[in-house]
Amino acid sequence: MCLLTVDAGRHYPGVVDEPLIRNQSGTARERPVDQPVEELELEAAIARNVRRLRQQEGLSVGDMAAKVGISKAMLSKIENAQTSCSLSTLARLSHGFDVSVTSLFRGADLERSAVFVKANEGSQIIREGSREGHEYELLGSLRGEHKRLECLLVTLTEKSVTQPLFQHPGTEFIYMLEGSMDYAHSRSVYRMRPGDALQLDGEGAHGPVELVELPCRFLSVIAFPDSAI
Repeated sequence: MCLLTVDAGRHYPGVVDEPLIRNQSGTARERPVDQPVEELELEAAIARNVRRLRQQEGLSVGDMAAKVGISKAMLSKIENAQTSCSLSTLARLSHGFDVSVTSLFRGADLERSAVFVKANEGSQIIREGSREGHEYELLGSLRGEHKRLECLLVTLTEKSVTQPLFQHPGTEFIYMLEGSMDYAHSRSVYRMRPGDALQLDGEGAHGPVELVELPCRFLSVIAFPDSAI
């Protein structure tokens, strides 16, 4: 792991001094403690819609800003959810894109699901291959139009002559919390200790092959593909 330390007040090549960090996964930004989260959601919705409309026009940020009648810097801030639009700016955007003002808010009222499970209150489930001494606690299953996520807390307290091997579509992430075990995936075996993580293709046969130090407790997060929903 490579750590980059940045001293306050100094500038380094490649380090951009902006409140917004963007990558392919989304955005991260500062929120004043007195600013409601709902307001940020509204800004994010406007940002998504304005960027989409501009791209549909096939125009650059500068060209679109000139067409709308605002500065390039302002349009850039709007697309990056770094500012709250005034009513006059919303009117300019609506006129410039030839859309209704309400269309700029599309998606702002979309319910984003979340699952909260208190400690020791997850549902106990039985998985194929379960046996005595193997506990699977469901910490939440988040389903959506294009995703399905299943989170399990697995506790293994007894050694057995045989161990289950699982195969399923999608990707699985395992994070070791307690104990140690040898965990197999396809033709490889990994010695896992607290803090170790393993991400694997679920189609390959996988599962614990040796419980080295009991109890073994680990998190298992499975992301199923669309076809498995």
